[in-house]
Amino acid sequence: MKVLVTGVAGFIGMHVAKRLLERGDEVFGIDSLNDYYDPSLKLKRLEQLSPYTNFRFFREDISDSAAIANIFSEVRPERVVNLAAQAGVRYSLQNPGAYIQSNLVGFANILEGCRRNEVEHLVYASSSSVYGANTKMPFSVLDNVDHPVSLYAATKKSNELMAHSYSHLYKLPTTGLRYFTVYGPWGRPDMAPWLFTSAILEGRSIDVFNHGKMLRDFTYIDDIVDGTVRVLDQIPLSNPQYLADGVDPSVSHAPYRIYNIGNHMPVELMEFIKCLENALGIEAVKNYLPMQNGDVPATYADIDAISSAVGFEPRTNLSDGIWAWVKWYKAHIAS
Repeated sequence: MKVLVTGVAGFIGMHVAKRLLERGDEVFGIDSLNDYYDPSLKLKRLEQLSPYTNFRFFREDISDSAAIANIFSEVRPERVVNLAAQAGVRYSLQNPGAYIQSNLVGFANILEGCRRNEVEHLVYASSSSVYGANTKMPFSVLDNVDHPVSLYAATKKSNELMAHSYSHLYKLPTTGLRYFTVYGPWGRPDMAPWLFTSAILEGRSIDVFNHGKMLRDFTYIDDIVDGTVRVLDQIPLSNPQYLADGVDPSVSHAPYRIYNIGNHMPVELMEFIKCLENALGIEAVKNYLPMQNGDVPATYADIDAISSAVGFEPRTNLSDGIWAWVKWYKAHIAS
């Protein structure tokens, strides 16, 4: 297939593109290579894709409507995986405009490109953050998600609503994936595994928010990629019998789906830190802090829907995933 992957120099984007290239798909990647974090890491990720003759890269920002329209017109992709976004809950408190431009304006450009070029299926990154102030665990796609606690979460919920309107109006098949705390090799410097690992190795203290009373559904990157590609391969169908006041907001009369994609095994933050300490052979100096604004105390994914639909089952336990992460970090960053 011809697949367009946005955010291709990002953490998940690079891994998804590589999996598609390895199986023989023709992959066209878009990334702005912005400086939200060190662009050199993004360039190194792109180097992992450059040996593939079936890969082509466009350095563009998805919020540039003319550039994105031209790429769609030139490439004519059959399927699209939209992973480009301004990420990070905490950064949204400092720079809300970046989220509006990338996550809303940019996503609208992707939707337009898909509908004008008869794309067979759009898969896009939503987030576990949409569950916001919800307290019922595990988080289910059947749950109401109308109470976001960060602008980042609000933009991701908006993406789901925008996608549904295009699925309804133009019969564009769309699937949103609510990712839960992804970690692993080539991860982001602003996420806990990187922040903790660098601090521990350098003898600095680590910030432990909510005094360590946090639960996260840590999901290893290989499992995330497996689920994403499985979903890409299954185009959602319309269901004319569906009633809009039904009990399942993750499906529709339109060709539209929403899935959680996580490990379904939440881990206490202190257990995660202990696994990291064991893998590094160093005990962390911990700086206990209160909960940060916009953060949530727990995430826990109900993955019944995606498991039933595409056979997704996470296979990487936390210990193995942390060891793989530490091995990569020491080889590529700390060396």
